[in-house]
Amino acid sequence: MQAHFDYGFVSADSHVTEPPDCYARFIDPAFRDRAPYIRHDEKRGDLYVIPGQDNMMVPMGLVAAAGEESSQMTFNGRDFDDWHRSGWDASHRLNDQARDGVAAEVLFATVGMQLCGHADLDYRRACMEAYNRWLHEYCSHAPDRLFGAGQAAVNNANDAVEEIRSIKEMGFKAVLMSGQPGEEDYDHPSYDRLWAEAVELELPLCFHILTNRSYAGHRGPKINGLLNVVRSCQDVLGMLIFSGVFDRFPDLKVVCVESDAGWAPHYAYRMDHIYKRHRFWNKAQELAKLPSEYFFENIWLTFQDDWTAFKVREHLNVERLMWANDFPHSDSTWPLSKELLSEHAADLSETERRKILRDNCVELFGLEAPEQPAALS
Repeated sequence: MQAHFDYGFVSADSHVTEPPDCYARFIDPAFRDRAPYIRHDEKRGDLYVIPGQDNMMVPMGLVAAAGEESSQMTFNGRDFDDWHRSGWDASHRLNDQARDGVAAEVLFATVGMQLCGHADLDYRRACMEAYNRWLHEYCSHAPDRLFGAGQAAVNNANDAVEEIRSIKEMGFKAVLMSGQPGEEDYDHPSYDRLWAEAVELELPLCFHILTNRSYAGHRGPKINGLLNVVRSCQDVLGMLIFSGVFDRFPDLKVVCVESDAGWAPHYAYRMDHIYKRHRFWNKAQELAKLPSEYFFENIWLTFQDDWTAFKVREHLNVERLMWANDFPHSDSTWPLSKELLSEHAADLSETERRKILRDNCVELFGLEAPEQPAALS
């Protein structure tokens, strides 16, 4: 059994790849001599260097590995010229969208995800403001198909309010949040002014994998560390729910980006169990509803080829699931998304398919996206 589609998908999580001049060209002049830049290493290839922390370098290998055979992927040994051009040159983007059956995309940063962990908070904000200026220019080439998520450094609650106001004014549809704010954590009462502003501006707040420096390590083989990326997002969601953020701001919309969704039914059950069984000796805050109710109402989940999410959809809120192709990163389903989805989504009803592959994203972010992909040129 195969599913068939007469509409273009809308990816809730795709990426740009910042070009060499992205930050230096747009950053506040006071930080220009320290702007992130690309340098070539004879052994590792081109590296995106983020001054201020020696270990914050982004190799070119995996950030644009979409379409490669898994056996050919490499962390090092690639140059900027190996990147998909459409990641940084918008004039090439629509062709790559059409090749994958995609009509529009919500776009997140690449190098910017590493910047979320920078210890110099003023520098972090300057870099993200520079990125937002570059992203605004990039999206302007196809405003009905390229929808940006502006970055917020979140040094503190007051700064974050200023940032998301600017992001809204620039026409962006969402906010890519730093996984860890600079002052306090997201359960601190001071951040209520941020949640209130996000509701007022109707801006979904997005927590993406790899934006939380607390989960950089691993135990055992290196590959085991890749499992931590989902955990970092789960921690943020649990913190918001258990600290009563959604009690106080029931219209707040939060997106858990690129963390899959098949795990969510058990996670929601586990939160309820902990709350019912263990909240008294933990002196936990009393909530108006069970944790799972907030989870399935206020939190949207994005995934690429998580076919388990389709299998357990009756234990999820189908209206909070959003497909993404993650182009041009190494986890991307591009250019085979249509082929994979025709198999993975075959058991869904037509209504469920369209919601997950298109309509949920369009509705959440308020997109005016075309029904069909652009024609291949």
